[in-house]
Amino acid sequence: METSFSQRVKEIIKKIPPGKVATYGQIAAYAGNPRATRQVVWILHSSSRKDNLPWHRVVNSKGRISLKPNYGYETQKELLEKEGITFDKDDNIDFDRYLWRPD
Repeated sequence: METSFSQRVKEIIKKIPPGKVATYGQIAAYAGNPRATRQVVWILHSSSRKDNLPWHRVVNSKGRISLKPNYGYETQKELLEKEGITFDKDDNIDFDRYLWRPD
């Protein structure tokens, strides 16, 4: 049975280890459609709670949290910091240190 893009995205997100982050585009590419970044955003938005996804480990391609202040930004930053991820003075994440690179 073939797995759907959504199912592949969820499986990939579940594999991101604590202390690492992945980008929306990276997840879309691993799931087989590098142009489906917005679909990854939607899947995270609609499925994080019900599928218990580590949503906080997904950031944008600039190494920043995409959520706006007072709309989840602080929660995501706090969860990442609890896993040992540090931010620079401009709230960027160092991809050389923290970007997840499977295999």
